[in-house]
Parts: sequence; structure tokens; C-alpha cells
Amino acid sequence: MTPEALAALADIVGADHVSTREADRRQHSRDQSSYPASPPEAVAWPGSTAEVSAILRLASAHRFPVTAWGAGTGLEAMAVPVRGGLTVNFGRLNRLLAVHAQDFQVTVQPGLLYKDMNRELAAHGLFFPPDPGANASIGGMIANNAAGTRTVRYGATRDNVLALEVVLADGTVIRTGSRSVKQSAGYDLTHLFVGSEGTLGLVTEATLKLAPLPEHFGAVTTAFPTVEAAATAVFAIIGSGLNPVALELLDEQSVRLLAAEAGFELTPAPNLFLEFSGASRDALETELAMVEALCRECGAISFRAGMGRDARNRLWEARHHMFETMVRAFPGQRWLVTDVAVPISRYPEMVAFVRQTFDELALQGGLVGHAGDGNLHTLIFFPPDSPEAAARADRHNELIVRQALQLGGTSTGEHGVGVGKQKFMELEHGPGAMALMRQIKQTLDPLGILNPGKILGP
Repeated sequence: MTPEALAALADIVGADHVSTREADRRQHSRDQSSYPASPPEAVAWPGSTAEVSAILRLASAHRFPVTAWGAGTGLEAMAVPVRGGLTVNFGRLNRLLAVHAQDFQVTVQPGLLYKDMNRELAAHGLFFPPDPGANASIGGMIANNAAGTRTVRYGATRDNVLALEVVLADGTVIRTGSRSVKQSAGYDLTHLFVGSEGTLGLVTEATLKLAPLPEHFGAVTTAFPTVEAAATAVFAIIGSGLNPVALELLDEQSVRLLAAEAGFELTPAPNLFLEFSGASRDALETELAMVEALCRECGAISFRAGMGRDARNRLWEARHHMFETMVRAFPGQRWLVTDVAVPISRYPEMVAFVRQTFDELALQGGLVGHAGDGNLHTLIFFPPDSPEAAARADRHNELIVRQALQLGGTSTGEHGVGVGKQKFMELEHGPGAMALMRQIKQTLDPLGILNPGKILGP
């Protein structure tokens, strides 16, 4: 970035909202992954769509890279500016613009944080269901197609976005979609941008689908002798027609850490965590009785059910802190978080394969998964000065991605492509689809300035 470009940038957003300070550049050099840091040359905090548009016109004229930044909670380095240039921090564009309560919709700016938004929506008896765990920004969730614990009932972010305002690489501002829940007019541009990781355009406004806050909750923890038995119970629960809000799988190591950290009374064995919600307590109790019967048939060695919001909140607060709990349990270690997903009928097979490779490669960490939608993660920790241990972790990732693809699944269920999953893209999609993706990128970003080095690689 030239001095002329930096001066023009200050004219656009104001000198107080541009920084080349080392501390600001370092803060935007990495996310929550353990990929190498890569600082931008400058950081800008725009305050309007017009300013974002002017920034991209400037970037096109001076040909410097632009990477969007939300809350920095990603796990695949998608917001890390691997080619330097400018990071655009959307922290000032953080307003809830309109609540359309009667239509179960909200219109927001991308810098609004997920948990903050849901606290405001609670006053209207509504919430945005996708639940990534971290207090991610809405723009980041859209860029990543974030999912999480509630996907089994409500879907991922992509399933809950109705309309977008997007600034293209040349500064053009477009609007996609509408507030109608049924849309069949032309190409689905809205969902082209969801999950594109800021490589096709920068989202400056979004209209989202909401759900009413449930009145009654039921939370369950149930333990099994093996992770394979727990995974079989997952298939039985989903196949029975029951409709859990969340259905999570944790291996014994993860359960022991959670029990010690959060003070939960958990059987030290692979566990399923489940949440159900309904309009009446009687309906919930009937559903929980059916779940218990299915789990017992699959070999459950314990089953605990609790009613009420407090039991549910405590359970998920502990689950959402699983990553931080693991990091504390392995101080000073590097980590790798894997992320694959398969059809629910192949989930038990996938879990068995992951457990086998984890043990054969003598890895440290744990296995957790959003089991209700076939998503599975391993959290692997290894010494930062051991190339051999890092190679074993990478080997595990490679093996389970290939197995997931062989089972009809995907290389990334929710963490996105970013840096780490690029090498699997052609294997998953094939050369024809990859060529089409490159044509789309070339059409929307011919200079290659939007988050270069992501999804498609060099």
C-alpha cells in the first residue's frame, strides 16, 4: 500500500479510523486457529456502506488486497490477510437496523455480534438459531456459513439468510434476495455469497430468518461404553422421527475434562448431549421417555434428563467452552481442529474410523461432534517444536477427510475452507466444478483483490 493509497483511505473513513500501528496489525494477523500469523499493512474501520464502496474502488485503482474482519473467531484462517494489504474491520457497522417481529425477521449490519443480537431479540421473544458457540459477528457467520449445535433442527446460517447488501470488488453495491420466504426470481445470488469467505464481495447488510424462543426445555446427558455405540444411538434417534434441537457427541477424554472444569456430574465415558424444546411440559416428557428407551436399546450405561432453562443453559455453556477447556488442558501446545461431515446413515462408520486413526497415530486431544447433522471434529494437541507430531496430526486430517468424501460427505461441515482445506477442494468437487468456481471468482473479482489465497488457492 503506497503512501498515496493510505492518505486516500484516511480521507474516506477519517484519520482516526485507519491504523498502521504494529499492535493493530498484529491483532488482525491471526484468528483462533494455529496457522501462522500474517499481518495486514493497514487496518480500516468503515462506518457506512458508502465508505466500504469507496474503499474497494480505491483498492481496485491501487490493486492492493482487501480482507474482511468480523470478530476473529474463525478456525481456518479465513480472515487472516495472507497477502498483506488492507484489513477492513466491520466493528463500527454493528447496528440492529430493524426487527420485523410479525414476520420473524431481522435486518442487521455485519459487525453486530451474534450473542449481542440475540440478547436484543429476546425482548421480542425471538432468536437467530445458528449457534457457532463463539460470539462471532453476523458478517463472519455469513462469510463462513457458520453452523453449530442447533443445525439439526434449524439449519446452518445459509438456511436462515433471506437477503443481503453486498459491495463488489469494484465498489458496486448490489442487493440480493428479498424479505419473502419464497423466492424464485433468477439466480440465487444471496446464497452465492454465503460461505464465500469474503472472496466475492463484502456483506454490509443482511436480513435473517428468526425463530420464536421456546417456552419449555429438556436437556439430556447419556453415556455409552464406546463412541461407536453413541454414534449408533444418534442414528436411531434421528431415524425415529424425534426432533432434537441439538444432539452432540463427546468422547471420554472430552467428558472428563468438562466434568473437571465445569463441575458437571457426568459418567466418565462417551456421552451424548441432547436438547429438546416444545410448547408443553407433557409433550417434552413424552419425547424424553422415547429418547431414553432408544438410548437404552443402543447400550446406554447412564441417562440423565433435566427440565427447565437453567439445566439447558448450564449444559450448553460447558459444551461451548469445550475448545477453551481443551487449550487449557494442553498448555503451550499447538492445535489442529478437524471438521468433516457425512450423511447421518454413515455417521457411526465415520466415528469408528476417526477413533481408529486417532488411536493408531497416538494423538492427544479429544473427539466432539454435532452428531445430529453428521458433523465431527477432533481437537488435536502437539508440541510446537515437533515436526513429527505435526505430521501425524496432518496425516490424521488427511485420512479422515478422504474417508468422509468416500462416504458421500464433505471436507468441511462448518469451519470453512480458509487456508487448511484448499488442498481438498478439487478432490471434493472435481475439476469441472473448480473451473466454474474460478470463472465466478474471475467475473466478480477480476483483479483478485478480495481475500486472495483463500478457497481456490493461488
